[in-house]
Amino acid sequence: MIELRTRNELGHARHGWLDTRHHFSFANYHDPKRVHWGDLRVWNDDTIAPHTGFPAHSHREMEIITYVRKGAITHQDSLGNSGRTEAGDVQVMSAGTGITHSEQNLEDTETRIFQIWIIPNATGLPPTWGSKPFPKASREGHFEILASGYPDDGDALPIQADARVVAANLSEGQTVTYPVEAGRKVYLVPAKGRVRVNEVLADTGDGLAISDETHLTVVAEADSEIVLVETV
Repeated sequence: MIELRTRNELGHARHGWLDTRHHFSFANYHDPKRVHWGDLRVWNDDTIAPHTGFPAHSHREMEIITYVRKGAITHQDSLGNSGRTEAGDVQVMSAGTGITHSEQNLEDTETRIFQIWIIPNATGLPPTWGSKPFPKASREGHFEILASGYPDDGDALPIQADARVVAANLSEGQTVTYPVEAGRKVYLVPAKGRVRVNEVLADTGDGLAISDETHLTVVAEADSEIVLVETV
């Protein structure tokens, strides 16, 4: 089963410095049919104006993954961590028992990010943060695991969740296949371009909520960048 959620039907808010679309219920947007997808709780598509950003605020018991689509985001937190994550790269924060952080666009141009929250598989853990460059060439024409709760997933950033965050860059006409184990759910969003997934067409910013599929055949109908979360 694949449910298409077009970008125009997502929750939408403008806060001056922030233009955001919510794939799931968040802040003032609430849809009882779209509260989560398995353990995936939040997928926000954020555009942040230059020299603005999210001021210091706190989280608990949530895995927060930031995928930078354009520009860069600069992180600071109560653990003393700081870092700048550029387009195509990823940062992860395990909020655990509690962490306060800020996310700022210190650039002269807008920053675009996917902000993804996943419910952790354990509570009461100490908070952590990490960031890693993922050169786009490393996922040209195939899927690359960016963040994972499974130690066998190689160089992926670790998260405390039964989930993976995966991305691929495809040229027009390319086809890739992604296997899905029984009982797993997938949520897939084209960061750019247009793709056909098991014959369902998705444009930039659309969401595909996928369940009860044994594999995904993804065909790029334009040069595309796709991000997906696989979870229970």
